[in-house]
Amino acid sequence: MMTSDFTISVIITTFNRCDLVKRAVRSVLAQSHPADEIVIIDDGSSDGTENVVRPYASKVRYIWKENQGISTARNLGIQETSGAWVTFLDVDDEWHPAKLEKQVSALKENPEHRICYTNEIWIRRGRRVNPKKLHQKFGGHIFEHCLPLCIISPSSVIIHRDVFDRFGLFDPILPACEDYDMWLRICAFLPVLYLEEPLITKYGGHEDQLSRKYWGMDRFRIYALEKIIENPDLEPTKKTAAIRMLLEKIDVYLAGAQKRSKQEEVALYQSKRDTYSALLDYSG
Repeated sequence: MMTSDFTISVIITTFNRCDLVKRAVRSVLAQSHPADEIVIIDDGSSDGTENVVRPYASKVRYIWKENQGISTARNLGIQETSGAWVTFLDVDDEWHPAKLEKQVSALKENPEHRICYTNEIWIRRGRRVNPKKLHQKFGGHIFEHCLPLCIISPSSVIIHRDVFDRFGLFDPILPACEDYDMWLRICAFLPVLYLEEPLITKYGGHEDQLSRKYWGMDRFRIYALEKIIENPDLEPTKKTAAIRMLLEKIDVYLAGAQKRSKQEEVALYQSKRDTYSALLDYSG
């Protein structure tokens, strides 16, 4: 049964984005349903971020840590907060004023849900763009919809703290696609509540985005898929779907590795492909 405690913790993560952090903080402070606590986890910024957030010190707690990546930043935020419900805001995103109010209302009407996310508006290099069909979002049991790519934006989520007790925190091994890994682990077993109304704005096109920083992003998704496939509690039909997607992503990654003459990578991922192809044949 859902707890009646709707205390909300907001975790804002940032790294050398002093020019954006003020907008993110203001969007949280402008919520029609106020958060109970707000913490900024600064993952090792050296650009004066602390000075930018100092005027909000009475309302926002600021924590600086050595740079170790987005997973460790979010995990520290989870550990440093106490609200029954946890929310995230990546510093380059912005909440709409009614985000928390509408999510809390929806969760109270659907008390069986432990996680809720929303639609979003995309801005790329200052212009609004429409998501492609592959980015379409769904509610309910959405595990198979989560396999191709991450359809849940962390900045749109509100999630009950006990979900992390059950499924664990963000995987610090992953420098990117850590959200893809998290949502696979959760959505394999829990339904999600989805609000069609866009309640966040995502700003993209930055030169330092993780998707630009790392070549072969599918290798991180392959790692996440291998993890969920190895989960002994995963239903057989979901396991089969995950293996099929894993093979697709291995093929994409192999093509890139071959093009770049990364022979050790080619050998490793060809071996993975052989292993999972055999497992798929065995499972039917």
